[in-house]
Amino acid sequence: MSDSNLAIYQKYMQLIYYTNDLVRKYPKSETFALVKEIKNSLYSGMRLLMYSIKTYQVQNKLKYLSEFDIQLDLLKVYIRLSYKYKYITMQNYNTWSKNLTDICNMLGGWINACRKK
Repeated sequence: MSDSNLAIYQKYMQLIYYTNDLVRKYPKSETFALVKEIKNSLYSGMRLLMYSIKTYQVQNKLKYLSEFDIQLDLLKVYIRLSYKYKYITMQNYNTWSKNLTDICNMLGGWINACRKK
């Protein structure tokens, strides 16, 4: 793993820890709805990130990175919904969003680097 890949992996792991701590506080009625969607998106993102790291062909790497980007966009929607329904505080929303934005910025740089090859 290169340093940049390791950085995005570590940042994403922090996001997973933070997210799992937050969704434990959601109402029981959301356990099989919003919480399930958040976790599915989160873990699908990790799978795609691992595929991206392990793949050597640029076309495949770009495909996985693009799908990973979509999972991150879905997470943004779920975070907005969580805040709108008052499952999380403004501080939680800001922290969660900042973590996601950092990952998106790192991902954008990675995608650009792959396209230049």
